[in-house]
Formats: sequence, C-alpha cells, structure tokens
Amino acid sequence: MQQAINIKERIILGIDPGTAVMGYGLVKEVGSKIELIALGVVKMDKIDDHMLKLQRIFEKTVALIDNYKPDCLAIEAPFYGKNIQVMLKLGRAQGVAMAAALSRSIEVTEYSPRKIKQSITGNGNATKEQVAAMLQNLLSFKETPDFLDATDGLAVAVCHSFQRMPTGKSGSKKSYSGWDTFVKDNAKRVVK
Repeated sequence: MQQAINIKERIILGIDPGTAVMGYGLVKEVGSKIELIALGVVKMDKIDDHMLKLQRIFEKTVALIDNYKPDCLAIEAPFYGKNIQVMLKLGRAQGVAMAAALSRSIEVTEYSPRKIKQSITGNGNATKEQVAAMLQNLLSFKETPDFLDATDGLAVAVCHSFQRMPTGKSGSKKSYSGWDTFVKDNAKRVVK
C-alpha cells in the first residue's frame, strides 16, 4: 500500500465493458491532481458474432494500452441482473479486456458500479447523467460524449485514482463520515 502512495505520476485506463458499446477513459494522475487524457467508445452494435465482438474488445484494449502506455487498468464489474445471458456476455467482455491488459503486464483492478458512482458523486445510486456532469466539472471538459459509456469508462479511471490518493495531511489514509468533513479537511482540492 505504501508503494502506491509514493507514486508521483501515473496513467490510468478505465473501461466500462459492454458487447454493444465499450466505454473507456484515460486520466493522468500527478500528485493529487487528475487530468483528462482521452475518452471514447468502441462500437460493436454492427457485429453479429459474439466471438468477433470479444476479439474487437481485446484488440481495441491492447491498442489503447500500446498507444497511451497506462500504468494500470481499472474496470467496471458486471452488475447483477435478472438476465443470465446478459451477465455471461458482460463477464466475457470484462474478462477479455482484463486479459488484454494482463498480456501487456498491466495491473488490473475491478470496481462495482455502485462503488464507482459513490466515488464520483457521493451517491451509489446516481444516474449516468449525474456521473457525467460531475466528471465534466471535476476534469474541466465541456464536450458531452455521444455515448454515456465513454464517461462511465472515465468514471472507473477516476474512481481508481481516488482509491489510491492520500487524503490525510500526513499521507496516511483517513476515512470520512461524509462530504462535509472531507471538504473541510481538503479545502485546497475543492474547485469552485
């Protein structure tokens, strides 16, 4: 854990896996600041064969890694739904993206959708639109992506950054009971 806190700069690739649209976002973490590098989607809705979709996810993930040289991959875990077939397909998509990162010796961390939303908005039940709006404010970008899957992928990367970021003044982890106490202790980090 101590080793992660001492890292001064790193690039995080976040992926929201999907078999129709895969969202991704990349951020550069420098100290306690996060800056947007890129976000986008990989569309697969015109591909009928599920195996070809998995191949595209693998190839696009490897291409992102080779192009941006991230230090780690953060990925959204499939949510538990009623449709087992959808869960199976999402799990495969996630597994293929993870395998792509592992093939390049990239560390992989998984987060639940609720954890990601909680981390970004303070509300584990936030909508995709609320997450996107918070990210636009946090990372100071104006353009709204065509697909909210792009900001979902970005949210995973930012969530991962928040997990490793020291919040206490001494560099040690500190837990907060709510946003009010966090803001009070971290006034310099709040953008107005």
